[in-house]
Amino acid sequence: MKNTIGNNIQVTLFGESHGPYIGAVIDGLAPGIKVDEAFIAHQLDLRRPSGKISTARVESDPFQIVSGAFNGYTTGTALCILIPNASQHSKDYSKMATIARPGHADYTAQCKYHGFQDYRGGGHFSGRITAALVAAAGVVIPELARKGIVIGSHVQSCANVKDSAFATDINELRSQIAKVNDLPFAVLQDGVQEQMRSAIEAAAAESDSVGGVLETAVVGLPAGLGEPWFDSMESLLSHALFSIPGVKGVQFGAGFDLVNGRGSQFNDAMRMDGDQVVTLTNNNGGVNGGITNGMPVVFRCAVKPTPSIYRKQQTIDFANGTETDLEIVGRHDPAIIHRARVVVDSMTALVVYDVLAGRYGTDFFGSTK
Repeated sequence: MKNTIGNNIQVTLFGESHGPYIGAVIDGLAPGIKVDEAFIAHQLDLRRPSGKISTARVESDPFQIVSGAFNGYTTGTALCILIPNASQHSKDYSKMATIARPGHADYTAQCKYHGFQDYRGGGHFSGRITAALVAAAGVVIPELARKGIVIGSHVQSCANVKDSAFATDINELRSQIAKVNDLPFAVLQDGVQEQMRSAIEAAAAESDSVGGVLETAVVGLPAGLGEPWFDSMESLLSHALFSIPGVKGVQFGAGFDLVNGRGSQFNDAMRMDGDQVVTLTNNNGGVNGGITNGMPVVFRCAVKPTPSIYRKQQTIDFANGTETDLEIVGRHDPAIIHRARVVVDSMTALVVYDVLAGRYGTDFFGSTK
């Protein structure tokens, strides 16, 4: 299994949903990055389930940094973060060891690992592992902000309820990002959160689930990041974003919205703002030819409805090759999109850090004594 991503910094995820620990190792970080444990805890809070629209499995996530940091700063060696699992109900899965849950990785895991996989709660495929990813990115997000680079996501749509799009004005966009990054349910418009919550609760009452779309913006990136072909900014981000459980689509800028339009509508007119090149629109999402153009990098992720639903479903028992019906038990989210947004931010931050370190060197970050 390929558990590591990155070129100039490498992030490795480990652990299973019902194992004793999950965690991450980050190798290649610059020395001298301030490690803000309060910020890491805040990010984990944003990922944590709460209320009727989330699973009843609530972990406190008392993370521990066991290497790579000393006196509050990174040392430049591999940084390892451990997060204990403490709220497992493994018995909920004991009767389903060979029953494939539709929409989950149970069958494909069986095909790849021949029955040796940990099936409990999805094992290593579980969204629980994203807590370690969020903790890892919690080290680099404040360092990116110190360089003037901020990242934020909001729920642009959920269960056919829509939020406003991010602003095109950069100063307003920065304010919007600051706002949503402190919200447990990230939306821009007043009243939209309540409508989305009601729609999620309605789906849960019918033993079903819903999905939606996240819009993400990265502000402050310099022009010139990325490569023209296989390591384009879009391909690096997409590679990482599609690793997040539940993400089934990624589009940059206007994306599919303008496939029936014309070039005159899609092209971004260019002007000078002092000595800075700007575009009057951002239909290309801040990227041309795979390389950042200095405008905000804007993309959207489609997050599928949570596959764990309490309705009876047709499936198979892959141990004996028979068809069967499945009615799941346990604790499951009727929607994950509001929790996934901090995971998308985290994955984006790790990619951005990696690309910047590749262009400017790892000592672009951190500090020297």
